[in-house]
Amino acid sequence: AMHEGHVFSAQELTELLQPLFTQNSRTLVLFLQDRLSIDDFTYFSESYGNKNPFQNEILQSSPSSLVLPAVDCKATKSLLNILQESGGWKLTNVTNLNVSQLEVNASNPNLLVVQLQPLASGLKGISTLQAIAENDKIIGRVTMDLQERGIHFSVIYTAVRPSRISRRTDVVTELRRQLMAAEEEDSLSYPPLNVTTGNYTCILFYASNFSLKANGSVLIDLTNATFVTQDVDISASECSDSNTTLSLKYTEPVSGISSLEIRFLMTNKFYEGSARKWSTLHSVEIVQDGEKFATFSVSAISAPAEYSFHCQLVGTSNLYPARLVPSSDDEAKNWDVFISRFQIQGFNIINNQFSYASDCTGFFTPGIWMGLVTSVILLWILTYGIHMIMQLTTNNRFDDPKGPALSVPQTE
Repeated sequence: AMHEGHVFSAQELTELLQPLFTQNSRTLVLFLQDRLSIDDFTYFSESYGNKNPFQNEILQSSPSSLVLPAVDCKATKSLLNILQESGGWKLTNVTNLNVSQLEVNASNPNLLVVQLQPLASGLKGISTLQAIAENDKIIGRVTMDLQERGIHFSVIYTAVRPSRISRRTDVVTELRRQLMAAEEEDSLSYPPLNVTTGNYTCILFYASNFSLKANGSVLIDLTNATFVTQDVDISASECSDSNTTLSLKYTEPVSGISSLEIRFLMTNKFYEGSARKWSTLHSVEIVQDGEKFATFSVSAISAPAEYSFHCQLVGTSNLYPARLVPSSDDEAKNWDVFISRFQIQGFNIINNQFSYASDCTGFFTPGIWMGLVTSVILLWILTYGIHMIMQLTTNNRFDDPKGPALSVPQTE
């Protein structure tokens, strides 16, 4: 029984999925998207004049199904942890979206995690519609491969966070900048990636979506490997009081790329103009297969040394407030980078948590400047109008028809 407005917790989700863990054939396919809500199935349907992107009939053809309208964001991460801790489950990250080459032993429990491509953020709804349709095709292709091989399996289609959040009256009055430093437990579906040196943390890195695109066609989504399963090598990272390098190494992130390393180079310098130290992310490097080297210079990513840096969108697009500018070499131009809800700190980390975040969006946005300029113009018009009205004078002498004609000198 489901009640309206109820959000299923991680414990409730585990209890509902318990039959999947106890049946004879335990092959579980988890399709993980960056954001999804139950309302998307209605909004992106033919009722709203769209071409329905959900063409798979797995839900109807399945002997049993379960639809949960709202699930806690932490439930997905908790589910992966429970499966890994329960033992016996073979976790496989399907990156090339082709399971025909995988060795799936149906007698043993298998967990296949398929990271779907992220939905377009900040663009028109048609782009999101196309992305959902492409993910639907991926789901159909993977499930068809398993069916042709005669493997009995169960499918979970979920997301890291909801795409539609209803605004409640009890939180409208509390709107403010909510960064990870302030409300880490409430806003995170998974913890940030941390690099430790000895007994203390020297680098913290978080992103809700961390994706690359090679040669304009090959999408590489590193979100799940970096933060959820943490299938990433950070041993090459370096920390010091003046220079910090976050090194992320991935093995076969997609078909055709054997290794991929991404480096974030940060410095901590004292600037006399502000009389304080500033931490700056001055460049990002991408190394493919140990030989193809791409360098990006960074604009507008700096913060006081005691703070972390946060930006909603970071990447190679000209529309992002914090840009990664490809260098003059041709290799860097072959890469597109997209990072959403980017937050990083490489110095002065206290209690293994992000410090107060310096956001890339200034306090005076273009909208605020336009409002101020418009207000000044209207105030000037009002002042000029009042001044002109105050200059108006009335007649203080009138012509008497019985007397001589009134003569007003030109000087008056």
